[in-house]
Amino acid sequence: MKELLNQNGPAWYFCEILKQPVLEPDGTSLGRVADLAAADLEHEAPIKGLVVAGAHRRRHYLAWDLVERLEPKAVRVRPGAAKALCEATQPPGQILLGKGLLDRQIVDIEGAKVVRVNDLQLRQRNGQLILSKVDVGLKSLLRRVGLYRAVAAILRWFFSYTLPDNFIAWRLVQPVGSADILQLKFSQARFSRLHPADLADIIEDLDRPEQARVFRALDIDMAADVLEETDPKVQVQLIQHLTTEKASDVLEQMSPSKATDLLQELEDPHVEKLLKEMEPEAAQDVRSLLVHDEETAGGMMTPNFFSEPPYVTVGQALESLRQEATDLDVIYYIYVTNRENRLLGALNLRELLTSDPVAPLESVMVRRVLFASLDDKKSDIVELFAKYGLRALPVVDHQGRIQGVIRFKALLEVVAPHLGR
Repeated sequence: MKELLNQNGPAWYFCEILKQPVLEPDGTSLGRVADLAAADLEHEAPIKGLVVAGAHRRRHYLAWDLVERLEPKAVRVRPGAAKALCEATQPPGQILLGKGLLDRQIVDIEGAKVVRVNDLQLRQRNGQLILSKVDVGLKSLLRRVGLYRAVAAILRWFFSYTLPDNFIAWRLVQPVGSADILQLKFSQARFSRLHPADLADIIEDLDRPEQARVFRALDIDMAADVLEETDPKVQVQLIQHLTTEKASDVLEQMSPSKATDLLQELEDPHVEKLLKEMEPEAAQDVRSLLVHDEETAGGMMTPNFFSEPPYVTVGQALESLRQEATDLDVIYYIYVTNRENRLLGALNLRELLTSDPVAPLESVMVRRVLFASLDDKKSDIVELFAKYGLRALPVVDHQGRIQGVIRFKALLEVVAPHLGR
């Protein structure tokens, strides 16, 4: 093997270095390699130290600057390394590769999936040893247990098959097996590359402790987006692992209909505690939905829709819509209502954009509007959507006052739950 300082040196594998003797220049052993510590950076992780297991299993930390070179069967250190050994505590901003990564679950950000780490590849770069890739393939697992050569030979001889490498670059993964790792600043940046639906699938594939750990690491907005895409059973587990304060903040950022669905799965005392912690307006939206049976139109609707009185002009409505859009669940349809909130008509976004800006809404709206009643059953709602090709359906009470709107996505959750999530 070439020395560590060689810029074109070979790749090393963590499991090959593990348990190798740490030798001083005169051959005196300081112990064996118990772990390696790497700087916790987003795009690369240079090795900063090693943990040495000495006599009586006592562990010490040695800065990587005192490592002279790596050899096939030993780690050679510089003179004076023995005096530089210190208590093996994890330095701030560093991760222990064996403890924090090996045999742990990680998120492959690029592939949007959960995999388990079998080994770690280290490479020389700019005079440093860098954690380059994680190895998640069968090849690395066989190499660790000493069966790779035998199995590879059999596969080549009988099947003309060569086991492939299966690496993922460090910059494309997010470890989830350690609570300390997920508290680092880059976890949000990495997870933000994923669509909430992909991240929801990833969380569902994790072991239960890791599910809670990853979810707690998300910021409020991302947690709300992910929770809306997550299986209801997992939703309950995740929300119960949050503090009341954070859980209420997450619920406030969710669609009221989604928040209501989640709260209906919780015990009443917990629900009331969360509602009291929420902002009054958001809590009121959810309370108004909780009174309806989830199997009816009232239980499927969202109160976050856009409505205007009939005398408002097209231009005024567009400006209002622009300002309110981020807080709405339904923006494709604009509903026209009177002072008593009775539904008078509707128009879609295309009609709004193509109409004369000075025309009042009552002059361009469609007066014959399909709607559902609060107690209509899900099967009736499905028929209306299917028959008329709707994107959303208003829901009115017995006096014709609009109470909410059922989105097409809510319909999908009825007829095809795996698509509507």
